[in-house]
Amino acid sequence: MTSARIRRPLTAAAAVLAVLSLAAVGAVMALAAAGQAAPQWVTSTALYGLPAAFLLMLVLVVDGVAARRRAGTSGGR
Repeated sequence: MTSARIRRPLTAAAAVLAVLSLAAVGAVMALAAAGQAAPQWVTSTALYGLPAAFLLMLVLVVDGVAARRRAGTSGGR
C-alpha cells in the first residue's frame, strides 16, 4: 500500500494531530469552566481532530499488517 518513506511522515502527522486535538479539548474545557465560549476553530479542532487522527492511525496499522503479510514475516509464529 504505502512505502516506508510515506508511512513515517503520516505517523508523525497523526501524532501531532492527536496532540493538538487533545490540547484543543483541554482549552474548550478550561474555557467552559471559566464561563466563556471557545472560538469555533478550537471547538472544531477538538471535535474533528481526534477522530481524524484515530482513523489515520488505524489505516497505518492495517497497512503495516498488510505489509508484514506481503513480506512473509509472521512475527515468530
